[in-house]
Amino acid sequence: MQRTLTILAAVILFVALIFPNILSRLTPPALLRLPVEAAVILGLLVVLPGRARKIFAVITGVLVGLLVIEKCLDMGFFEELNRPFDPVLDWVLFDDAFSFVVDSYGRPAAIAAVAVIVALIGSILALTCWSVLRVGALVARHRKRSAFAAAGAGAAWALTFSLGVSVWGAVPVAARSTATYAWDRAHQARAGLRDEANFAKEVQSDAFKTVPPAQMLTALKGKDVIFTFVESYGRSAVEGVALAPTVTPVLDQGTAQLAQAGFAARSGWLTSPTFGGGSWLAHSTFESGLWINNEQRYRNLVATDRLTLTRSFRDASWRTVSVMPGATRAWPEGNFYGYDTVWDSRNLGYRGPKFSWSPMPDQYTLKQLNTIEYKKPGRGPLMVEMPLVSSHTPWAPIPDYLPDWNQVGDGSIYNGMVTDAKKPGALWADPRKVRAEYGRSIVYSLTSLINWVRQYGDDNLVMVFLGDHQPSPIAAGEGASHDVPITVLAKDPKVLDRITSWGWADGLRPQPDSPVWPMSDFRDKFFTAFGQQTPAS
Repeated sequence: MQRTLTILAAVILFVALIFPNILSRLTPPALLRLPVEAAVILGLLVVLPGRARKIFAVITGVLVGLLVIEKCLDMGFFEELNRPFDPVLDWVLFDDAFSFVVDSYGRPAAIAAVAVIVALIGSILALTCWSVLRVGALVARHRKRSAFAAAGAGAAWALTFSLGVSVWGAVPVAARSTATYAWDRAHQARAGLRDEANFAKEVQSDAFKTVPPAQMLTALKGKDVIFTFVESYGRSAVEGVALAPTVTPVLDQGTAQLAQAGFAARSGWLTSPTFGGGSWLAHSTFESGLWINNEQRYRNLVATDRLTLTRSFRDASWRTVSVMPGATRAWPEGNFYGYDTVWDSRNLGYRGPKFSWSPMPDQYTLKQLNTIEYKKPGRGPLMVEMPLVSSHTPWAPIPDYLPDWNQVGDGSIYNGMVTDAKKPGALWADPRKVRAEYGRSIVYSLTSLINWVRQYGDDNLVMVFLGDHQPSPIAAGEGASHDVPITVLAKDPKVLDRITSWGWADGLRPQPDSPVWPMSDFRDKFFTAFGQQTPAS
């Protein structure tokens, strides 16, 4: 029994040292490797005296356990956000993740998930500490043999490393993944701390900071400008093999239908700073003209007086409004952006059911925009930023589009739709169906938006609509970029004439060779296209 436990401890330590941080790499061939860290740990256990050896074993066990936990976090982040976990900047996201689970699956499920995660973390740390202590006890009893074993393991690692021996394709037998991973994470943390100082300089570098408001946005005088983010509307929805047959007909038909209503459009691509989530990072990048790809940059940004798109409109005498159907609590950042009024789920008058995470359907939000702002008599020029949220994960249930907009009412009509529709748990139990439902949600949001423009848009409407980020990899597919579509549409041909030099494609659908800009470039290009004066160099 004791021998079995010792073998088990050695196996646990071995697996922990070669444990990958990407789910697809967790395969049997990946376990047929020699971790150099095993030879180092074994050698140190040999040379250290009794008490020091135990202290070293506990510290090593904790460190190895923490690295395993972080690799598990990486797996989740790669699956959802297409990037690794940032040990310095990403902790704040767990609060949002908990809220998302509560909104989508209920509070009991969220609490149960937290309990399971806490238990798993404790188990990993306990197992890695126990394994190193157990191996250390074996070394103490057989110090000479352990020294030969450590030397042999080190020599085998050096030989396979120098010869470039591979066990499977390009995967080398000689593994140093844990040491390299720890070094990379330490370097990442250090870089994150340095970035704070660099960002402070970026914020102050603004070519439009001193341009008088009277010379800004002059080509849009008298226009109502609406910036609309379509949740998770990524390039994969337009070009993905599995998604394009569903989404592109809506865009092409919408182009023709809008043309009949007197609207023209041009479309291109922007590269979002985020993937799979973190919409606020995309919104702040778009508004500020700065690359906001983590929470540290976001928090630092909203504490400054950086000129945003919204504030530039307010300074030029537009009424500035945020319509945020996904917001369920106070949003103090609205003051930074420069909104006169913020409408959210608490004051939009919705009396219907939630659609999983989404507090209300996009069609309701668009219809209510007429009541609260757009169709108010006697108003002045209006600037609106409006994130639409029906295409937010988990993509179930999805509301039905109502051809008769008068049926929308206070939202009560949606009660039956939620009752009869797919539930998140049922959908995600079969991941093969997730991508199709994501496509359906994008079709719903685009259909609602296009038809709102057709039915209610007037001669002064200028709409810019775009995706905030790609969906998670399960919907976007492997190897998806960070690109999202963006479209400018208007009735007045002079508006689109201003962006001819951008080289965007005609219509609602960007083409594969349409220009791709970082999302942070849009603000300055927009200011330049529609202002009276070019910025200072």
